[in-house]
Amino acid sequence: MKVLLITLWVLLFFILTNTKFVVCVGICRENEQRALEILKKEVDDSSDILSSWVVGKDCCEWEGVVCNNLTRHVIDLRISIDRFDSRYLRINNLEWLSSLSSLENLEIESVDLSKANEWLQVISMLPSLVDLRLYNCSLHHITPLLDHHNFSSLKSLNLSLNKNFSRSSVPKWVFNLPNLVSLDLSYCNFNGPFPDGPVNLTSLTTFKASGNSFNCRLPKWLFDLNNLEHVELSSSDIEGVIQSKSENITKLKYLDLSFNSLNSTIPNWLYQFKGLESLLLRENRLEGAVSSMISNLSSITKIDVSSNMLSGKLPNVIGILGKLEKLDLSENQFEGDVSELFNVRSNFFSRGLGNTSSLMELRLDGNKLTGTLPKSLGQLSMLELFSISNNRLEGVVTESHFSKLTHLQSFSASRNNLTLKVSNNWIPPFQATNIIIGGWNIGPLFPMWLRTQKRIMNVDISDGGIHGEVPTWFWNLSSQIRCLNLSHNQFVGEVPIMSTPSWKDGQGGPWTMYFGSNNFSGPLPLIPTIGTELDLSNNYFSKGLSNFLCEAKNGSYKLEILNLGGNDLSEEIPDCWMNWPKLTVLILRDNNLIGSLPRSMEVLSSLLSLDLRRNRLNGLFPSSLGNCTKLHKIDLAENEFIGKMPSWLGMRFPALIVLILRSNKFDGELPQELCHLKDLQILDLANNTFVGIIPRCIGNFSAMVKGKNKVENDLELQYSYYMGALTESAMVTTKGNMYQYDTILALFTSLDMSSNNLSGDIPISVTRLAGLRSFNLSKNNLTGRIPNDIGDMKVLESVDLSENQLYGQIPQSFSSLSTLSYLNLSDNNLSGMIPLSTQLQSFDPTSFQGNKLCGLPLLVNCSSDDNIPNHKYDDDESDKDEMDWFYISMAIGFSLSFWGVCGSLLFKRSWRHAYFRFLDRSWEMLLAQLPIC
Repeated sequence: MKVLLITLWVLLFFILTNTKFVVCVGICRENEQRALEILKKEVDDSSDILSSWVVGKDCCEWEGVVCNNLTRHVIDLRISIDRFDSRYLRINNLEWLSSLSSLENLEIESVDLSKANEWLQVISMLPSLVDLRLYNCSLHHITPLLDHHNFSSLKSLNLSLNKNFSRSSVPKWVFNLPNLVSLDLSYCNFNGPFPDGPVNLTSLTTFKASGNSFNCRLPKWLFDLNNLEHVELSSSDIEGVIQSKSENITKLKYLDLSFNSLNSTIPNWLYQFKGLESLLLRENRLEGAVSSMISNLSSITKIDVSSNMLSGKLPNVIGILGKLEKLDLSENQFEGDVSELFNVRSNFFSRGLGNTSSLMELRLDGNKLTGTLPKSLGQLSMLELFSISNNRLEGVVTESHFSKLTHLQSFSASRNNLTLKVSNNWIPPFQATNIIIGGWNIGPLFPMWLRTQKRIMNVDISDGGIHGEVPTWFWNLSSQIRCLNLSHNQFVGEVPIMSTPSWKDGQGGPWTMYFGSNNFSGPLPLIPTIGTELDLSNNYFSKGLSNFLCEAKNGSYKLEILNLGGNDLSEEIPDCWMNWPKLTVLILRDNNLIGSLPRSMEVLSSLLSLDLRRNRLNGLFPSSLGNCTKLHKIDLAENEFIGKMPSWLGMRFPALIVLILRSNKFDGELPQELCHLKDLQILDLANNTFVGIIPRCIGNFSAMVKGKNKVENDLELQYSYYMGALTESAMVTTKGNMYQYDTILALFTSLDMSSNNLSGDIPISVTRLAGLRSFNLSKNNLTGRIPNDIGDMKVLESVDLSENQLYGQIPQSFSSLSTLSYLNLSDNNLSGMIPLSTQLQSFDPTSFQGNKLCGLPLLVNCSSDDNIPNHKYDDDESDKDEMDWFYISMAIGFSLSFWGVCGSLLFKRSWRHAYFRFLDRSWEMLLAQLPIC
């Protein structure tokens, strides 16, 4: 009996000393109670978050405070606010923590600790701390060296979302915590590389450090940690190669290296982990093929290697991975027949009971895949998302391709040469939200099966060969659609008034409608104020803009993109732009609009692109644009604008990339302030009546110097929410023709001042524009020589200096322009030999006609005097000029001397008699001195 009682007491003691209770027995330790009360008094708690912390009441009963049942020490402390909560709490110091000597778990979340500079020194003195979580606390300083700390017991450290560590690298002491199991440094903006080693993280299983700026290679020690299971290093500026060997790591289950700059192949050791569940390598620069060894990943559920440079055929062995739920191979360079991925009937099916598929997402878009869409796709009954857009598929898609896709929510296969053949009364087995099949052969009849889709939100049936009117039921259905693309078909009739979407404002994405390039007619339809993108371009809409623009009865419109170009719109532009303050893109080109731009356009402060080309607009350069300081593009070409170019134009548009004023009636001198447009890459002032000289500061166009704009990729020029739906474009005259640049606009540069009345010489500073591709100063009154260093403009593709009064020789440096494909120097006063090069002799002789040139490609041979090397001709020409003036001076001196003497003798009789008497006497004296033979 005694033994039993003793046993019970020991068991009770064990339970009491090893169990944590939310509410402890007894009260807090006095010093710990006092410490927490000090915190309660000093904390900035305007939102009363610590309302349960009642001074004088046992702290073990406070919310977030946990005490040991027997010792009454505080062992857990949690002070947290939901990250998205508007409430606010700030703790200015953590010195009170030193009294909580038994604290094991400390969690402070979304609390402002920016004033607590000594946080680390205080916390490092807690000898029993096991779990430390300071998440999103605005910490801005972390000690790089910590000589004395008691972190040997620490198993979990979470400092994530402290974004003010931007001046610090991760301190080395963090990597020498041998008992640490979990380390989270995500989104702290750490700078600088990881330590080279050695490190002491023998217990580490989870390492998260995404969202930093390490700017280094993957550390060698990382994949030598025996217990490592979970690695997240996405968006951390990791570069270089993934090491080719790793023998020690065997337990890896989750690896995320997405959004970095890794540029190697995928090493074979990554395919060896039978326990790996997620492999995420999205958006790097990985290349090479995906090895068939990927079939070893028998536990894998997610594979994402999208947006890399992987190539070769699709790894068909992926199909045997029966647990796979998500496979993303999009935006690579995979090629071959897509059927290879489905070449076995059991591909993507588990090998267990029921022979079912686990695959829910399959993305193959943006590759070079060929073949037909396999019918076995229709057997993937769990498939929710399928995307194979932008490939090279051909063939017919039938009802059998969708037979068991009962869970399908998103089907995207646009930009393939596919034909949809289903019966008129087909009822799909799915209720999809996204149907994206632009570019398919769907017509000529409207796809009636869309009527069965009750959850549809995004529809793209553009370029589908569909004729006739859009059914009324579909216009009614459009009230639930967020994005509708009917463009590039043969639809006719009027577009009805658009009803407000049923999902209302703020409940989802934008409301966009693309109806361009059809045969719609009638007046412009009224739209709800909630719409964000509207494209009605290239149709037959007529009448004016007044009803459309001025009918804002329910407040301001949220429209960001408005494209009405290529219609039959007429009348003046109404003064109602105050109703459209969100506009970023306004396209009214190719209409019959008249008058000047209204003053209310000054409210369009968010405008990025303005295209009014080919109308009948007039007046001075619109001062109402002066407030549109974010503009990337201004195109006013082929209108009737008059007057001078305002000097403020060069000061108000710091982001301007494209300025086209071609074919108007602008006059006056070009302002020097034009050179302030440093990001300008297309400048077209042709076919006006500008006078004066070309500004000498023309070499200040930095984008033309560097060959690229500050917009380093196309993304900033793709304005639509749906990428590719609307990309910035520019009409550029080059190589004697007009071209539209869009997808490569960010790479193109052009300077065109042709067909004006400009005079003076070509500024030497123009040769600084080393990134210029098209250069046209033709049909002006320019004089002087072609700048000798024009060969420094290495990427020139088109040069037109014809119909001016340029003289001298063609610079020898022209021969180094290897990219030149168009040249016109005709109708000037150029002379000498055409320089020899692989380019110049390939041009048509008309490129040089109307000059005094010789040599190929002209049939005029050069004489030996003409065959003089003309490099460094500035010195030679200056010497020649000096020699010319010497002979001219001699001639003038001789003439003056000759006529000064002979003229006097001819016209004054007494001087003439005296002169001849002098000659007679001189002759007689000479004869007297000669010896007699």
